[in-house]
Amino acid sequence: MATGEVTQLLRAYDGGDRSAFDRLVPIVYDELRRLARRQLYRGPRGGQTLNTTGLVHEAYLKLAGASGLQLRDRGHLMAVTACAMRQVMVSRARARMADKRGGGVVPAELEEGRVGVEPAAEWLLDLDRALAGLREHDERLAQVFECRYFAGLSEEETAEALGISLRTGQRSWMRARAWLRDALQSRTRHPEA
Repeated sequence: MATGEVTQLLRAYDGGDRSAFDRLVPIVYDELRRLARRQLYRGPRGGQTLNTTGLVHEAYLKLAGASGLQLRDRGHLMAVTACAMRQVMVSRARARMADKRGGGVVPAELEEGRVGVEPAAEWLLDLDRALAGLREHDERLAQVFECRYFAGLSEEETAEALGISLRTGQRSWMRARAWLRDALQSRTRHPEA
């Protein structure tokens, strides 16, 4: 990969050259596809209508339209892109959940029972809510989790992308996983929470 070229384009983008982002994407496109494939694989199964290419393109549109986006290096680019991909998947899950609940249309007649909720969408939304709670509790823990779990960055890449020591990153990864596991288990035991 053209690491030097990626660095130059990131610097140009950071310096205000918005076209640098468009020139950057083709260079890292294969990495973005691997990242999207990992996102889709790690995400919930069933009902997924988004493929790898679609997820890369939607994340690109989200990032290209963002104002004030700062990208320090390749690792940070991957972490930010992974976060954008997760947001795309969460938005899709919310839309599917709204459709399952009638999409705002008032039914003509009511029947007893409830419409079944798609488990995959529910899982993704639970994870998103838990991650939002983690972010409120400790921003760095949430960032480390996103880098490691969603972006698939190594311990070293995560530490570099976030500007923290390797040991701090390792401790944060363990704490983030424990916090999220407890939050998700609590949500399962108390779904109204």
